Amino acid sequence: MDGPADTTAQPPSGDAPRLTGHALIADEVTRLDGSPGVYRMLDDKGAVLYVGKARNLKKRVANYAKPHGHSGRIARMIFETASMMFLTTRTETEALLLEQNLIKQLKPRYNVLLRDDKSFPNILITRDHAFPQIVKHRGARTRKGEYFGPFASAGAVNRTLNQLQKVFLLRNCSDSMFEGRTRPCLQYQIKRCAGPCVGLVSQQDYAGLVADAARFLQGKTTAVQESLAAGMAQAAEAMEFERAAALRDRIRALTQVQSAQGINPQGVAEADVVALHMEGGQACVQVFFIRGNQSWGNRDFYPRIGGGAEAPEILQAFLMQVYDDRPPPRLILLSHEVEDADLLTDALSQKAGRKVELAVPVRGEKAELVENAARNARESLARRMAEGAAQSKLLAGLAEAFDLEDVPTRIEVYDNSHIQGTDAVGAMVVAGPEGFLKSQYRKFNIKGTDITPGDDFGMMKEVLTRRFQRLLKEDPDRTQGMWPDLLLIDGGQGQVSAVAGILVELGVDDVALVGVAKGIDRDAGKEEFHRPGQRPFALPHNAPVLYFVQRLRDEAHRFAIGAHRAKRAKSVGVTALDDIPGVGATRKRALLAHFGSAKAVSRAGVEDLMAVDGISETMARAIHGFFHER
Repeated sequence: MDGPADTTAQPPSGDAPRLTGHALIADEVTRLDGSPGVYRMLDDKGAVLYVGKARNLKKRVANYAKPHGHSGRIARMIFETASMMFLTTRTETEALLLEQNLIKQLKPRYNVLLRDDKSFPNILITRDHAFPQIVKHRGARTRKGEYFGPFASAGAVNRTLNQLQKVFLLRNCSDSMFEGRTRPCLQYQIKRCAGPCVGLVSQQDYAGLVADAARFLQGKTTAVQESLAAGMAQAAEAMEFERAAALRDRIRALTQVQSAQGINPQGVAEADVVALHMEGGQACVQVFFIRGNQSWGNRDFYPRIGGGAEAPEILQAFLMQVYDDRPPPRLILLSHEVEDADLLTDALSQKAGRKVELAVPVRGEKAELVENAARNARESLARRMAEGAAQSKLLAGLAEAFDLEDVPTRIEVYDNSHIQGTDAVGAMVVAGPEGFLKSQYRKFNIKGTDITPGDDFGMMKEVLTRRFQRLLKEDPDRTQGMWPDLLLIDGGQGQVSAVAGILVELGVDDVALVGVAKGIDRDAGKEEFHRPGQRPFALPHNAPVLYFVQRLRDEAHRFAIGAHRAKRAKSVGVTALDDIPGVGATRKRALLAHFGSAKAVSRAGVEDLMAVDGISETMARAIHGFFHER
């Protein structure tokens, strides 16, 4: 067999009654064989309820045909099943990988589902430049260099980078900025860079700093400390007290990095420590990242588990989903056994291209690491449940205040950010019963050419149009939980009327819409709320729901400003030189290095331009003509 074979259950012909539940599944079993594969259970509307894998499809599916002995969750799923689909595979490992791909794509209601899809950040030491950078990296590893990670969060990376720059003095500026420098930047002045851009450190000495940084990130901290201590002693003996003091400061910074990392196991060089805690129908999975005998932070996950899922099933699904697009470490320490451990080990090893080991330690340092992660999982889940109870009250209060039919489970808040219309960005933040869902935040680069700079109505119209056109295309039946129950927009009656018109044009008439206007004197606490076709109203000054709405609006404002600043910072590097035919990155760097700025290039004569490396007389005349003909 060359690949998965697809078999879809067909409805009975003629006037025969349509089978559902146990009867349907029993009928399907008669047409199955013992091949490995993946099965899907669908409801009467065609929505996928569950995706599962099996070593033997006939035996596995036959278990669902039994009328008794199922958990409440599985019994409900069987009852709702109206059709099934099957994909046979060559091996069970292939079935496991296919199962997780389908779960990620279809998000079935009864599967364990990891809801956090953000990638983990890494530290990258580049290897495509004579003087490598040390930078934060997230996403595909396409750039040449050494990657160290994953780190639990951007904050963990930033703290580590901050200290590493004090210790190893590596640059973090872009290559274009590096090429354009004529004097040291602020990073050099505050002793966080060796100044390679202006020749204040030789390439050989800088390479030594890079090697020390790589050794530290690999866990070889003792060797790095001994090298720095020896250099400090040598400098003191030679009475080079300024150099000795600089090395002393670097040793202190290195010590701060290690102390900030907290847990630094001696017997575990590389591992992820994964612990699960379940309570009240909810689950928290805590993951600690250990690389080079150093802890690189921890992150908690709250997978959707449904009622009745057991720890082995939850952990297996979690591991397959969390390592779907991330390389697994050589060792994964677990708090519980997992389903099909050998199969899971084989699948993860295939993904990593090397052996991956799963272990449930019972004693020693590894067991202590797991217990620490389990304690964190327990405490995190307790906090989340307490916050969830408070959040539920706020959502119920919001439904009452805005006269909504039901308590909202998904609120989308929109805002725009720009400076006099430039670098305009729209932002959407999402909140629900679990609080802010940051993995579902979205930013929209305003693309409309017919929008007048500063036209907030036009920007909001574009953002909402793009958002709902995509929803109508990707989830017209509203089965994936991505449709909002309530829209909050920053604005008054004009904005609300504009957005309401957009929704009517798109045929969306059942999503509640509220505009939040600043009110009298634009003071917090005096907000006015606008709904289509209704008079504006206010909430009591000390109402918890008012504070909740303010928090939602402020979060949207924060996210919009952050997206705008990022876009503006990116555009700062764009100059008029980018529009000149024949001037690529190399010539641009040469011109900026020679003249100092694009403005100075625009004022230069043809002969001055010809003095720049790589600029011929023809090119010099083209550059001169570009600026002066304009």
